[in-house]
Amino acid sequence: MSALPHPELGASWRAARPRPAAVHLDSAACSRQSVKVLDAVAHHARHEAEVGGYQAEESAAPLLQQGRSVLAGLVGLAAADVAFCESASSAVRILFSSWQLPAGSRVAVLPGEYHGNLAAIRYAGLQPQVLAADDLGRVDLEALARSLRADPPAAVHLTVVASHRAVVQPLVEVSRICRATGVPLVVDVAQALGQVDCDVPADAVYGTSRKWLAGPRGVGFLVLRPSFRARLTPVQGDPAEATSFETHDAHVAGRVGLTLAIGEHLAAGPVAVRQRLAGIGRATRERLEGVAGWRVVEPVDEPTPATTLAAPDGVDVTETHTRLRVEHGIVTTLCLPSRAPGELAAPVLRVSPHLDVTEAELDQLASVL
Repeated sequence: MSALPHPELGASWRAARPRPAAVHLDSAACSRQSVKVLDAVAHHARHEAEVGGYQAEESAAPLLQQGRSVLAGLVGLAAADVAFCESASSAVRILFSSWQLPAGSRVAVLPGEYHGNLAAIRYAGLQPQVLAADDLGRVDLEALARSLRADPPAAVHLTVVASHRAVVQPLVEVSRICRATGVPLVVDVAQALGQVDCDVPADAVYGTSRKWLAGPRGVGFLVLRPSFRARLTPVQGDPAEATSFETHDAHVAGRVGLTLAIGEHLAAGPVAVRQRLAGIGRATRERLEGVAGWRVVEPVDEPTPATTLAAPDGVDVTETHTRLRVEHGIVTTLCLPSRAPGELAAPVLRVSPHLDVTEAELDQLASVL
């Protein structure tokens, strides 16, 4: 098994958090927050009780502005372009409901698009148009360029890393094609930000706090390029202001926690973090490929930390997921076909360690499998 790079990051990440009660291999669902993030969230909640919710929010405004700035920098936009939301799911619903495209307008998506994103597109009266992709679900760039030139859809919606398969989409190339053809690009970075470089031109970018950034649950974001934002109609307010797309009766303490979590990510060094996470993915796949007949779905050198396991014949993935947690204290993700209905034909097991995973923990998982 490959040695894990930047061991100092793993040690510091683990030391910054409460001691885990289990082997946590489920960061693609929800990472563990640091003590500083937990304390910041609790401190703001207490401050609300002391001075009032809106007064506490006002006192946190400078910190939240810093959060908007650093978050925007991670996706190549500006602080004034950031709207805090409650989740990635709420962000995509806000986006498509505010766009008010004509009913039946086509939105290009990949075959493995996440079911929640498809639901938001259809709820807005729009029609998903499935793009050509290879066997791993990676977009066919030549086919995409031909399609956008010949019969452009209203938008391209690209999920950079899927929920059920840790394969990175060619975001840079897709961005170039969309800009060259004038088709708006909407990017879902919920599974990508924190493990993949997302500083690539797009019209709208949305995601969540709780995954690879290791922030609180109940917080997400929608970042809108000004020229694109002018096409949208918020429920209330001026589309020139990104904050018009926010819910103002919000979990402000969670937004404070997200700001702290992004600061920790930047302090650790995003490049080093990505290198360690990619090394973790390689080591996990090397260790688990073929164990008891389980098959790794991703290429071994895919630069992502999550690993998808397809079960051997006769093995119940749901039962295995439960047994790992209940009998062995190993937390993983069960991905049912409904998660990606256009691509996932059978349940798979997702293993998604963060920076603090050890080789002994990977060995333990392999032994139990």
